[in-house]
Amino acid sequence: MTMSPARPGVRAQSAPDGGLPVAPTRARWRPLGLADVTIEEGFWAERQALNAAAMIPHVDSWLERLGWTGNFDAAAAGRLPEGRRGREFSDSEIYKLLEGMAWEIGRTGDPALEARLGEIVRRVSAAQESDGYLNTMFGRPGQRSRYADLEWGHELYCYGHLIQAAVARARTVGLDDELVRVAVRAADHVCATFGPDGDQRVCGHPEIEVALAELYRVTGERRYLDQARAFVERRGHGVLGEIDFGPQYFQDHIPVREATVLDGHAVRALYLAAGAVDVAIETGDDDLLEAVRRQTLRTLARRTYLTGGMGAHHEGESFGADFELPPDRSYSETCAGIASVMLNHRLVMQTADARHADAVERTLYNIVATSPAADGRGFYYTNVLQQRVEGQLPSQTEPSARAQSAARPPFFAVSCCPTNLTRTFASLGAYLATHDDAGVQLHQYAPATIRAGVTAGDVELRVATRYPHDGRVEVSVTRPAPGPWTLTMRVPSWAVGATVTAEGRTRAVEPGYIEAPGPQAVGDVVVLDLPVAPRFTWADPRVDAVRGQVAVERGPVVHALESTDLGADVATARVRTDVAPSDDDGVVRVRVATAQTDDADWPYSRAPREPQAGDERLVPLVPYHSWAERGPSTMRIWMPVTDR
Repeated sequence: MTMSPARPGVRAQSAPDGGLPVAPTRARWRPLGLADVTIEEGFWAERQALNAAAMIPHVDSWLERLGWTGNFDAAAAGRLPEGRRGREFSDSEIYKLLEGMAWEIGRTGDPALEARLGEIVRRVSAAQESDGYLNTMFGRPGQRSRYADLEWGHELYCYGHLIQAAVARARTVGLDDELVRVAVRAADHVCATFGPDGDQRVCGHPEIEVALAELYRVTGERRYLDQARAFVERRGHGVLGEIDFGPQYFQDHIPVREATVLDGHAVRALYLAAGAVDVAIETGDDDLLEAVRRQTLRTLARRTYLTGGMGAHHEGESFGADFELPPDRSYSETCAGIASVMLNHRLVMQTADARHADAVERTLYNIVATSPAADGRGFYYTNVLQQRVEGQLPSQTEPSARAQSAARPPFFAVSCCPTNLTRTFASLGAYLATHDDAGVQLHQYAPATIRAGVTAGDVELRVATRYPHDGRVEVSVTRPAPGPWTLTMRVPSWAVGATVTAEGRTRAVEPGYIEAPGPQAVGDVVVLDLPVAPRFTWADPRVDAVRGQVAVERGPVVHALESTDLGADVATARVRTDVAPSDDDGVVRVRVATAQTDDADWPYSRAPREPQAGDERLVPLVPYHSWAERGPSTMRIWMPVTDR
């Protein structure tokens, strides 16, 4: 892989640097942040607005109501451990919310949100001890001692989210900020405690690695990168011991650079992989980078759901074996989807491999967009591909069990996903585009204004599209560069038959990245046409859980059949695949027959029992991201096929 050379030295920034969630010092394609990319309308702008208006205040109110934010007040007042609320990792939820607030303030400059962030940060800061230690679960009289339970205690994991919140703050308002000072004190404590002469263990939940690497990029302090690298290299040597789930639950069964596929707890594995990529980039360790790239591609090819979801097991929230992808028992945690976006975004900047951007798109539309309810006040923790029972509406006043999937509960006893969503939606603009000396690259499509510097000069682009409803993407310049530059656009892997029109000439293009001359004058337009007609999709025959079944996709959006539209349990549905799905202005319909099987005393027989097929009719499907918005239902993405 050929990458831009690393800068000779990383120096602390004194001012905001454009709102970059990830800022590698060397990359084939360099990131563009919130100051450079503005999503203006459409699918993702609506969700960013919903995040600001509903999700962030909803999450904030629940954290206060449950007492998780109040734990910091109790710590500062010396009232712990009496009355501490929430799980051992509840501190991290406040930090993720702070990160979401920081990105949202960087995006909009909301003064009320700025005031609220400052109030929470003061409460967090008051709980920090003089040596930088900060945790409300451990370390005080009556509590277990510091780092007494690295396997399950999540202390370093919590620091990781604290640091990432501070990075968001540094990159939107600068280093002279109280949250940044709190995180730097905590990071210095971590380096002093877990450095070369200190505790040689790792945290049971990776997260500190990616955070320390990014803090290094912000501050220029080498010890943060060295500590991140040490945590990556220590993992896989059994330092956390055996548990019922096996050491792979902690990614402690094999060194990162020796693994061939992501394994164990999906969120942990993906966070660790993202951190390893960051360490590899900043240390020039191309062998480590290549190892993570291979693991990720194998995982995408063998352990990923059609939706982009990762994690086939409820037990251990973990990956299954290759091609073990049961739709009705999928875990596909929302946080794993977010972690996959983080990892693949990093890899596409380094490798220019469109498969990673395809994974980002698939996961954004079918996992990240699926979790929140239409009103922004309910969330999926897990994302099943088949719902067998209608279930009941969840309580609106009590947190739900995390495996709830029949409807979107307002909050969870383990509520990592709602807070994770707030930071993801607020920073979405940073995933759309990158740049290099030659030009600008578009990875995800939304109506947006994009500003970038290239060798030819500064350029400002306008992207006009109704994607994903429509596949036409028009790119024009509102401020031309003084000289020629190259526009690179991604043709998704599903977009067979795409065309690009530039300089008056239309040509067919294959999936992957394609190049066109960048528009040179106001009024010049490059047009990419992607065929978003609905299509049947079949699984690899080794995915035995859905053998003999078919799914329907339209553009990047996976569709689902709900009992609400079928008028019967979706278990009875059989789909005709010799009749193409129809498309009525985005409403997808398939020809379906319901089939009933008579009951018997024993569910097995010496010969096949053929179901009795009913009448066929066209039945609408819904985008998977909008299922269960009309009340509890049965649902399935993979549908059995009938040949009549």
